[in-house]
Amino acid sequence: MTDLAVGKRSAREAPTTRTTPRLSRRSRERLAAGLFLAPDVLGLALFVGVPMVVCIVLGFFQVDGFGGYTFIGLDNYRRMFADPLFLGSLQTTLLYLVVLIPGLFVVSLALALLIRQKFPLVGLFRGAFFAPNVISLVVIGLIWKFMLTDQTGFAVRVLGFFRISSPSWLGSPHLALWMVVAVTIWFAMGYYMLIFLAGLQDIPREYYEVATIDGASLWQQFRHITWPLLKPTSFFILLTSTVSMLTGGIDLIYVMTSGGPANSTSLIIYYIYEQAFVYGEYGYASAIGAFIVAILLAWSVGLFALTRGGRFNDARD
Repeated sequence: MTDLAVGKRSAREAPTTRTTPRLSRRSRERLAAGLFLAPDVLGLALFVGVPMVVCIVLGFFQVDGFGGYTFIGLDNYRRMFADPLFLGSLQTTLLYLVVLIPGLFVVSLALALLIRQKFPLVGLFRGAFFAPNVISLVVIGLIWKFMLTDQTGFAVRVLGFFRISSPSWLGSPHLALWMVVAVTIWFAMGYYMLIFLAGLQDIPREYYEVATIDGASLWQQFRHITWPLLKPTSFFILLTSTVSMLTGGIDLIYVMTSGGPANSTSLIIYYIYEQAFVYGEYGYASAIGAFIVAILLAWSVGLFALTRGGRFNDARD
């Protein structure tokens, strides 16, 4: 009887252990993914999301740069579409992108196909093609301005040595924009070349071996194997290059041409810079920036819809 009482008392005094519920494997994976993504999401929210919201809000105000804010509604947008300089910059930017994006796409793909081959010093060529991408755009602009300046430029003097007359590369309204396009392709091609190369290396070599045995030419292999399997990579490059070239490159324009001559190289991003930091029209510049963001969103959504997220019209997907 005594042993039974002692046993009951010991059972009552024994601490109760609680089992902590364990997360499932999928929950742990989601938690880990969230923790890894948190720094990027926080950075995007602080340095992209917040400025974007501020830009959209400022587009409805007249800002004098000295702390004065006057709500003017849609007046900045009405002024935008009545501004001949803005419309001219928009037209110049459209022409710039229509020439630049296909040219950059073709050159980058051609270089990726070239350096994919096995030949002596292929690593050296890869490094040489990518090298301009790691140089500051300001330095690139200064180098090319030194080479293309009238009378004293290096390229002008080389052509003069062979008694070839050189046009005004950066002083002619008909040539300056094409020089900017050429320089942009030169420094950006290495980055997109590596992206194409990554896509090419994901294509199994067996496909080409079978095609070669069947007697397919190089063009047929590219058309029926390389190009279809590169569609997701092509979609990514079309999307990112358009956004990058539309919103970047202001330092190159500033150093090489400063938007001239006769506003022939005044891209929309440079026009926004002028309105904000040269003339102090922060509200007007913000309205133009919000308009460009809307264009980029429409372009992105349209590209996703037309290509089905990079799958294009491949019915097997």
